[in-house]
Amino acid sequence: MKAAVFREVGHPMLIEDVTIDNPGPREVLVRVSAVGLCHSDLHVLDGGLPNPSPSILGHEGAGIVEKVGSEVHTVKPGDHVIVSLVFYCGHCEHCNGGHVARCFTPEAERGPKEPPRLRIGTQAVHQFCRTGSFAEQMLVHESGCIPIRRDMPLDRACLIACGVSTGFGAAVNTAGVRPGQTVAVIGCGGVGLSAVNGAREAGAGHIIAIDVVPSKREFAMTFGATDFVSGSTEEALQKTMELTGGKGVDHALECIGRQDTIELSFKLLKKGGTATIVGVPKLGTTLNISAFSFLQERKLQGSIMGSVRTAIDLPNLVDLYMQGRLKLDELISKRRPLSEINEGFEDMKTGALARTVVMFDA
Repeated sequence: MKAAVFREVGHPMLIEDVTIDNPGPREVLVRVSAVGLCHSDLHVLDGGLPNPSPSILGHEGAGIVEKVGSEVHTVKPGDHVIVSLVFYCGHCEHCNGGHVARCFTPEAERGPKEPPRLRIGTQAVHQFCRTGSFAEQMLVHESGCIPIRRDMPLDRACLIACGVSTGFGAAVNTAGVRPGQTVAVIGCGGVGLSAVNGAREAGAGHIIAIDVVPSKREFAMTFGATDFVSGSTEEALQKTMELTGGKGVDHALECIGRQDTIELSFKLLKKGGTATIVGVPKLGTTLNISAFSFLQERKLQGSIMGSVRTAIDLPNLVDLYMQGRLKLDELISKRRPLSEINEGFEDMKTGALARTVVMFDA
């Protein structure tokens, strides 16, 4: 199969021929139809997130099942699936407690004595997030393959695999936004816009979208924001406080993963408010937050993949899209073939696009 292979930080991925193995007992072989480009992949490319090489990046894919292993019972050949990076065992304390996104089971990977799923010649190729969706095919653990209705367009479905479920779920599941509450969303990329969408669906009364790129205003308002704030972190703090009468917000959702914006999310809170960190920080990022602020019952928490229960929430998000309540069409700024994947990441660096989708029939 053809795949975009990451070999060195700061260098473009190369389109190479990669050999993919047959499915093991609990594995599924998926023909990839579409995959979204995510900032987590960019963090690997620019060295902010360590990752072995050679490696196939990508973790926001959807496609059609081609083969299944002997012990797979959840999907069958011909099924349309979203491939999520949430792989779970189904029997640990997190799974039994309804928190499959926390599992990170080693069962989703092959053991050291087993042949690699992917190789170039005799060299094993790593799968980023245990998926590796920048390729014509994926071989993954069955728990990450979520069957969906066949009338769902796969170039929209792929976005639900990561960015949409992360942002939407952070608002609805992790933060638990309630009707009438005030929400600030920092960062209006694919994840942030989905968080705005989620806050709107949850019934938030006031949704303030914050981004340094002024052109994101139109995106934010389309997805359900009631106000848009642009400028430095200091300007964003001042303007948000003006919009809330000096009180602050009930919920701040930080969807970038930078120190200054994480600290801003906490400063935006009213007494009793909660800041939820959705963006992926670079390793080594530390925070400077006054401990005294916690005495006002302000809370700072993280979110893993929007706290999704993949088998339940992903098909529900598909249904919301088909009902016109989840905005996916508006999220796609550009479609590219696999041969233009590096150009897609150059686009991402400008901050002007919401999401680029790589199409495998292009």
